[in-house]
Amino acid sequence: HIDASSGWEVKRAMDAGIPPSKISLSSQELPENFAELLEMGVSINACSLSQLEKIGAAKPGSEVGLRINPGLGSGGTQRTNVGGPGSSFGIWHELMNEILDIVGKNDLKVVRIHTHIGSGSDPAVWQKVSHMSINLVRPFPLVTSLKEPVKKDFEAFYEETGRKLKLEIEPGTFLVANACSLLTSVQDIVRTLGSEGRTFVKLDAGMTELLRPSLYGAQHPIIILPNDESVSRGPPLKYVVVGHCCESGDILTPSPGEPDVIGERYLDEARIGDICVIEGCGAYVSGMSAKNYNSFPEAPEILLDNEDMHVIRKRQSVEQIYQNEFPLPNGC
Repeated sequence: HIDASSGWEVKRAMDAGIPPSKISLSSQELPENFAELLEMGVSINACSLSQLEKIGAAKPGSEVGLRINPGLGSGGTQRTNVGGPGSSFGIWHELMNEILDIVGKNDLKVVRIHTHIGSGSDPAVWQKVSHMSINLVRPFPLVTSLKEPVKKDFEAFYEETGRKLKLEIEPGTFLVANACSLLTSVQDIVRTLGSEGRTFVKLDAGMTELLRPSLYGAQHPIIILPNDESVSRGPPLKYVVVGHCCESGDILTPSPGEPDVIGERYLDEARIGDICVIEGCGAYVSGMSAKNYNSFPEAPEILLDNEDMHVIRKRQSVEQIYQNEFPLPNGC
């Protein structure tokens, strides 16, 4: 199954051979061809009242899902929190009367409730939101799917109502993030002096490949691999690891959850030419990068299949960066 966040992700999935019936779309921007996607069998969750109205006007009587903001979120930082009053994701849970009015007016059949609250890791919040989500199902007797990972509330709901809900679990980042590493080279090491002086390890990659530290203050494991193992090294040292962009925010070691604050890591002694491995770079790391910033070409991607390596995305050429650009006419 594909959980898409844009109409373009839906197209990429279908072009890759995924059947439309196996694709769910929850998007901040409802694609222009949403009616066509519904006809093809794509499951669409309305993420706002206006989206629900558009679906009802274009496809009255159709099946639809609802993404609800349950009033509570859980994110590692506020930037990964997609629930609560500070989030624009989903329809606010107290707007049920407006939802029911639009559904009834257009004879829509609500078959799914989607509550995604963020990339946090607080089981107590999950449990509370799961209970809240169960209550959101009650006005919609056709709902058979609730995307929320707590089992006992489903069992209690069945005992009370006789309705069996299908539990859909999204392991997502938990599995996929750790399936990839970013291989970089130490291309420079610079120092500043004084009481606040630091030692900076400069890589030949950065926010053009991995934006999460700059955006979220995300913490990725970092390993230094010596280019010459025959040369003895000293003890681990404190480093600030930075990227290659002309951007002060291109930092790979921010303070946890604070992208604006420089952090330091104890790493094995680094030297120019060493390999620096940044782990946990699967999931959406490649797709959300600041691609082509400073005209750095997109990095290649290699799939390791046991001992066999396969190029699944070749390195971009600089010409490919500007191939869609056009010169101005003479005289402009």
